[in-house]
Order: sequence, then structure tokens, then C-alpha cells
Amino acid sequence: MNRKKPSIKEVAALAGVSIATVSNVFSGRKPVNDELKESVHKAARQLGYQLDRAASQLRSGRTRIIAVLVPDLTDTFFATIVSRLETAAFAEGYDVIVASSHNDRSVESSRLKALLSWRPEGLIAVPCSSVIPAELHEASKTLPMVLVDRVATEDAIADTVTIDNREAGELAARHLLDHGHRDIAIGVSNLDHPPIVERTEGAAALIEQRTGHRPTILNLGSDITAGTQTFLRWLEAHQVPQAIIALTNVTTLSVLSALAEHHIDIPSQASVVAFDDYAWMSARNTGLTAIRQPVDEIAATAWSRLRMRIEDGIGQPVMPTVLNAGLIVRDSVLDQTVAGRPEGDAQGLPPSRTARGLRLEN
Repeated sequence: MNRKKPSIKEVAALAGVSIATVSNVFSGRKPVNDELKESVHKAARQLGYQLDRAASQLRSGRTRIIAVLVPDLTDTFFATIVSRLETAAFAEGYDVIVASSHNDRSVESSRLKALLSWRPEGLIAVPCSSVIPAELHEASKTLPMVLVDRVATEDAIADTVTIDNREAGELAARHLLDHGHRDIAIGVSNLDHPPIVERTEGAAALIEQRTGHRPTILNLGSDITAGTQTFLRWLEAHQVPQAIIALTNVTTLSVLSALAEHHIDIPSQASVVAFDDYAWMSARNTGLTAIRQPVDEIAATAWSRLRMRIEDGIGQPVMPTVLNAGLIVRDSVLDQTVAGRPEGDAQGLPPSRTARGLRLEN
């Protein structure tokens, strides 16, 4: 025999609140304090109660749905943002629908149409390129939305949440320069993304100012395997740089994979500054010095801005929010000012181990 679905009355009784309070928690029509809200959600989970979205929408005219679009759910940075947004939305009685554009503009267009067909109350999006999709342009006229990360703050169509990417690039470069490095390569994912352009320019300009020459820029793309192969091919024809800045967590993995393939030790043969600080970066034998993006603050700010737009409407002027990244110092940068490079060739590799002399296996 099928068990009868729990009712809103049962949830109210178990939580020790009125039916109206339960209704307000799930509908958002009236504010409910955090303690009562948690009691209602706990009771609903215990009973297996699920809101009838269709009936609720008919009664209130609101879907209580937030749409989220990101370029790649396998990228830890974007996955973390989605997770934080889901937690924040659930705490306020919203459900979240997530889609990935797979870093493809045609897929992005299709995913946006699907998300918008749900008639969400708000949208948080990370565009997959510097070109804002037509669907977002059109939706921004009536739908509360916030654009995150891969966006330019000037002439934005909606509120934006980004970091000071130029400063982030400078942080990485300054740390290496202050430790005596002069031959520095920069691994980028895609120079079509405004944040990557800004990080690259921030790092490259400071390196050129301090050394008199532009650093090597390596376009490793947004795929770890492809990026690894690109860097491996580059190492076939060039000496290993003293230091490498990887401007995303994906390019960090590509750089590490290629260096491991060539048995190039970090930091004695090549220093590395990573981007996006995650647990695995400190769990290595040699912890990675990294630029840490404030991912929790990014998600919290995006959610706060969206909630404000949902409540107050979209008629107010667009507001950019720029946050700051930080430098986490570990052991992946050799201090050239006191240690010097190991004996061997000018790039710190023994004569028999220059990257130029290595051969890739198919």
C-alpha cells in the first residue's frame, strides 16, 4: 500500500509552527526568522514533504525557481559556486536548476532557452565567452539576473560579481619576481575571457616592468588533457622556464601533468604559482603556492544581489561588485635570491635532462 503523501499540516505540527508559517517559508511571501525556517525545513525533510510547485505557482504566481548557468560543471571553481548557491537558495525556499554550456556558445544558447522556459524568478550566469548571448540580453529586460566571473564590468547588462583579476595576476608575478625569478611563462586558458585577459596583462606588465621583457604566454585551453599535450609539445622545443604561472585551476593541472611527464621537479627545477586554491593543492608532497579566489564570497554576493533584484525589481542602475583574491604561500616557489638553481644548465636541469632533449611517447 502506498503511503499517503505528507501534508503541509503535518509539517506544521512536527515543526511546532502554524500552517501559515510553513506556507511563508516555502512561498517567500512573508519573512520568517532563521530558527523557525530551519525547523520547518527539518520537519519537511523528516516527513519527506515536497512542495507541489505547479499548485504553488498557480496560487502565488511565483515559481520559487532560480536558474544557474555555468561553462563547465567539471571545473571545481564553477561546481563550488553552484553548490554554494544551492545551499543559499534552499535556505530561503528556492529550488535551483543548473545547466552547463560546455564552453560552447551554441550549447549555451540552447541551455539558456531551456532554463528560461521554466520561468525562473532569477538567473545567475557565467557566460562561456566575452560575447553575451542574445538570450541574456533579451531576458535582462524583465528577469532579475547577476553575471559572474567571465564578464566585463563596463557596459554590463546586469549586476556583476567579479574579482580584481589584474591585481590577481600581479600578485602571482610579484611573488615570483621578489624571489628572483626572471624567466617566467604564463599558462592561460582562453584569451577570449575578460578575466583571463586581465590576469595575463596584470602579470605580464609587471614582469616586463621588472625584467625588461614580456613573458612567454602559453594558451593551454580549458581542457586538462589537451592543455597537457600543448605544454608537452612546447617543452619539446624550449628550455624549461624558471617559473610558471597557471591562471586557472584547469591550466594548473595541465602544467603539473606536463612537468610530471618530464620528471621536472617542483620547485628545484621549475617554480609554480597556481590559481584557485583547493584542498588537493596543499595535500601534495610539495604544496602549491596559489592565488585564492574568494569563492564563498563570490557566491554569497551573487545570491544577495539576485535576491535584492527579485525583491526590489530590475529598474535600478546596474551595480558591479569587485572582490579581491589573496596569495597563499606554500613550497612550490624556489627562492632564487638565496638558494640559486641546481647545478646543470641555465634553466636548472642537469645537462642530460633539458626538456629540449626529451621525446614524447604517442
